[in-house]
Amino acid sequence: MQIKEINWSALQNGSDIRGVALEGIEGEKLNLSPAVARAIGLGFTEWLSEQRAKLPCNLKIALGHDSRLSAPELSQAFLEGVAAAGAESYYLGLASTPAMFMTCITTGFEYDGSVMVTASHLPWNRNGFKFFTASGGLNKGDITNILEKAADAYPIEAPPAWTMPDMIDFMGVYSGQLVEKIRQGVKHPTHPDTPLQGLHIVVDAGNGAGGFFVDRILQPLGADTSGSQYLEADGNFPNHAPNPEDSEAIASLRELVLREEADLGIIFDTDVDRAGAVDRNGVEINRNRLIALMTAIIIEDHPGTTIVTDSITSDELGQFISKSGGIHHRFQRGYRNVINEAIRLNEAGQDTQLAMETSGHGAFKENYFLDDGAYTVTRILIKLAQLKQEGRELNDLLAEFTEPLEAEEFRPKLLTTDFVSLGKKVMADLEHLVANTEGWSLVAENYEGVRVAVAPGQGDGWFLLRLSLHDPVLPLNVEAREAGGVKHIASKLNAFLSQWPEIDRSDFER
Repeated sequence: MQIKEINWSALQNGSDIRGVALEGIEGEKLNLSPAVARAIGLGFTEWLSEQRAKLPCNLKIALGHDSRLSAPELSQAFLEGVAAAGAESYYLGLASTPAMFMTCITTGFEYDGSVMVTASHLPWNRNGFKFFTASGGLNKGDITNILEKAADAYPIEAPPAWTMPDMIDFMGVYSGQLVEKIRQGVKHPTHPDTPLQGLHIVVDAGNGAGGFFVDRILQPLGADTSGSQYLEADGNFPNHAPNPEDSEAIASLRELVLREEADLGIIFDTDVDRAGAVDRNGVEINRNRLIALMTAIIIEDHPGTTIVTDSITSDELGQFISKSGGIHHRFQRGYRNVINEAIRLNEAGQDTQLAMETSGHGAFKENYFLDDGAYTVTRILIKLAQLKQEGRELNDLLAEFTEPLEAEEFRPKLLTTDFVSLGKKVMADLEHLVANTEGWSLVAENYEGVRVAVAPGQGDGWFLLRLSLHDPVLPLNVEAREAGGVKHIASKLNAFLSQWPEIDRSDFER
């Protein structure tokens, strides 16, 4: 179906493109059709031609996709646009987002650019595109430029007699890289080729693209993977949302680990750039706890390094990083923001080995600052196997880590088209309120929204009110170390926001 009127800017989601690719959900209109995808393919090729200072006919562009229902049709259309622009296209089939970046730097491939067709954890009817060059993922301005070029070219036709290229199994190459990383990392004294022997590890791929991790990585390394679930690619996502942050998904994994008496449970999002885990005791290794674990692992090799996180990480995480000998640098939400800040700090001479969001996006300096869920799990598996040889377990690394007694996120909505101006007004007035509220104080070195420390007796914790990166929403994160602290803090903020009738505060009612 061709769309008559297209709001091209609405397709931009920060440093990605996302849209509605299939009809079927009430109130959502199709805006990412094959015709639009074809124009975006041409737009990306023209952008890449300028960036690489190469004629399109000298460019090589690769494409892979996750398990979404619209992936085959959009993939073909995008590559038709690449071909219409004159570049050579390569098709990798079912793949992960991190693997698509690796196609740009792996010897024997080294594509000029690559694209992943995915919409991460979003519902089945959505889809989109993530782009890479050898320098890494694209930034917001790059996406704007690509969409402008697509709009200028739209509509375009597929080249006459063009056919899809044969599929290349790059996932086998990428998996081999991770297998070798684990073998070299563990260096098992008696079975170096199967260093995960004796470990029972279960995987929940959420019917996304992560099923490869079982048969291409864990099993060749000797792990028992019996009981692993939802490994088959199915874009209907029939079992649970493909999202490590989803409460139903993580509860399903926890139940699986305990039932199977596994040593570790792993969960991926649809395109495998995020991961979460559950330990043998059923304890979630997610959000702040996942960042704490990766901190403990990375600081063994890089004492004193800086860890960049997003803005909603807990005070307790900061204390853990400090006690571990690291430096906590809390920055803005958005995985691209966190990664770019880590790169900036390194360029300024401040050793920064890890950039990680509470969402599960984790990027290591040693791995090109690529947010790769499979690589995060690889680092966990190496440490798990090493600890097993010592008679220890992952939880030993987190003995000093604590979590707040209560935590909650509220999402009041801004019911106005000029929501940015309203958001700025709210922030300014909130700072004035903080200055006049006993037990509240602004947190120094805050890079996003208004973060406030709350004294004991008033909740004993903190809250952060910020404007969403993409939506007319004021996310409010509250944590407390006192029983009833979240409710106490949130009630004050609910009363504060009540002065604006254009703010929907119904989320506070729960």
